[in-house]
Amino acid sequence: MGFTLAQKILKKHLVSGDLTPGSEIAIRIDQTLTQDATGTMASLQFEALGIPKVKTKRSVSYVDHNTLQTGFENADDHRYLQSVAAKYGIYFSRPGNGICHQVHLERFGMPGQTLLGSDSHTPTAGGLGMIAIGAGGLDVAVAMGGGSFHLAMPKICQVVLTGKLSPWVSAKDVILELLRRLTVKGGVGKIIEYAGPGLKSLSVPQRATITNMGAELGATTSIFPSDEVTREFLKLQKRPKDWKLLEADPNATYDEVIELDLSKIEPLIAQPHSPDNVIEVKKLRGTKVQQVAIGSCTNSSYTDLMTVARVLRKHGAHKDVSLCISPGSKQVLQNITANGGLADIISAGARVLECTCGPCIGMGQAPPSDAVSLRTFNRNFLGRSGTKSAQVYLCSPETAVAAAIYGEITDPRKLGAGVRIKAPTRFIIDDSMILPPSRRPDKVEIIRGPNIKPLPINEPLPDALSSSVLLQVEDNITTDHIMPAGAKILPLRSNIPAISEYVFSVVDAQFASRAKAAGGGFVVGGENYGQGSSREHAALAPMYLGIKAVMVKSFARIHQANLINFGILPLQFKVPADYDTISPGDRLELPNVKEELQADKPIRVKNTTKGREYLMQNPFSERQRAILIAGGLLNYTKQSA
Repeated sequence: MGFTLAQKILKKHLVSGDLTPGSEIAIRIDQTLTQDATGTMASLQFEALGIPKVKTKRSVSYVDHNTLQTGFENADDHRYLQSVAAKYGIYFSRPGNGICHQVHLERFGMPGQTLLGSDSHTPTAGGLGMIAIGAGGLDVAVAMGGGSFHLAMPKICQVVLTGKLSPWVSAKDVILELLRRLTVKGGVGKIIEYAGPGLKSLSVPQRATITNMGAELGATTSIFPSDEVTREFLKLQKRPKDWKLLEADPNATYDEVIELDLSKIEPLIAQPHSPDNVIEVKKLRGTKVQQVAIGSCTNSSYTDLMTVARVLRKHGAHKDVSLCISPGSKQVLQNITANGGLADIISAGARVLECTCGPCIGMGQAPPSDAVSLRTFNRNFLGRSGTKSAQVYLCSPETAVAAAIYGEITDPRKLGAGVRIKAPTRFIIDDSMILPPSRRPDKVEIIRGPNIKPLPINEPLPDALSSSVLLQVEDNITTDHIMPAGAKILPLRSNIPAISEYVFSVVDAQFASRAKAAGGGFVVGGENYGQGSSREHAALAPMYLGIKAVMVKSFARIHQANLINFGILPLQFKVPADYDTISPGDRLELPNVKEELQADKPIRVKNTTKGREYLMQNPFSERQRAILIAGGLLNYTKQSA
């Protein structure tokens, strides 16, 4: 039996376990990336490990999220990150150099290698033939220290692409079609592996758009083969030696196969407030639009922005639309400038932002009240834009620019003949804003601002737990619900006592104060709890507030791992209907939780308020049980050293 592409790379990096779906494996990590919203805490965690230098082939620290400097906090974090990178052997991408995923694709991604990133959209690099996985910052810190990354072996789902995209249809429409079919839960526990004759028509940036939003499917990662298209991309990046041919064996078998005819896909759009709420653009024709935002790690490549520029050259933006554009990297900005695209964008009345995540993470450009905002981003969760009443739609650059021109949602095919953008024969490559680590690390002083507080450490798991239900939430609760982002809250990422005041604030403004008054407690949730961002603060801040367990119908992968890493029990109902018998304020007891966890038995939960008893699954590996009993991964790592 042959191997899939994903299996080939995983097998080469396998440290322990086997490739049987569902079993725990440990893999060696070649590269890591962090960004400033998660990287400050990851760096503090790496320091806590006491290791003098990173042990990966390449680790890169990016500043691309918290760049809006309304106070000293973000600037202090950037200075801290730069000093940590210099001292510990990490490359540092300065503010303004670009979004981590776009820059990593351009300058560091290597076919066949493994990449672990403290950002859920790390699978973007799968467009280059990498196994690239998003994780919590603590997992990344351990990998930087030479530790393996542990995960349940995913199933492999093959997506066979045939045909070719029609004019005005783009890679964004491909992943929106998959989201329409599979939903935000359809990729959980899976690697999405692309194949078929349609591959050759998709560039690496287009492939990266598709793998980027595989995160919205809940997939562990997504991957394309490394082929001649990949070689041409790396040649343009002046990295031809980094290329290698990588593809699945012809007789490889898959757990699931999906066929997708590219020629049959039409312009699509995700309606509020979920990336899988997808319909055809033509069905929303005439909906008035107040804001259009083009960019993010999903759609800010050279081709994306030159397509937008070419259209704007002929039309210009509508007077009632605020159009903002954020290039994905300094490289993209330099090259669209050299080829006349920037002038067309400015002449059309667009507001050009710096090369960062910006509006995607709620860092500026919040829409007006009740506005319709079309964004080429990857998430449209309620309130993520900074304006809770806004109606945020996700679409391709082609659909976005059509709306910017006409002032309403418009099928981009109305624009006439399609625009074809060819990559220049020679790209401007300028790595001056990527700083290599210091050659004299012993001389580097770590600079800590006053907002950088010590890392909170959990206590070991007691024999029994008893507390009340502080909050009960519905299905598909995101990490944005648990730990919001935005310009007000993101600067507090290195200050857990301060940021913990905002836990669940978009759901229940009194949650933090109630948790502190009660000395902690439990949270109860529905299906797919913790989907979205990899932000470990959605586990770390609740841990600081005393949350001991989260009881749900099912978890999103990264968030479940983060809860384990910080010693919060992630418990799943054996009988999902038990969720309906619990109410906020109910008193719950786990009388033998430590013994049952150790013995690999179902965990009993008594509802003393209702006089009921529930059984919780105990699906944890031996290692995960040991981490939970130790009170988290840091305690476990120190004990194991």
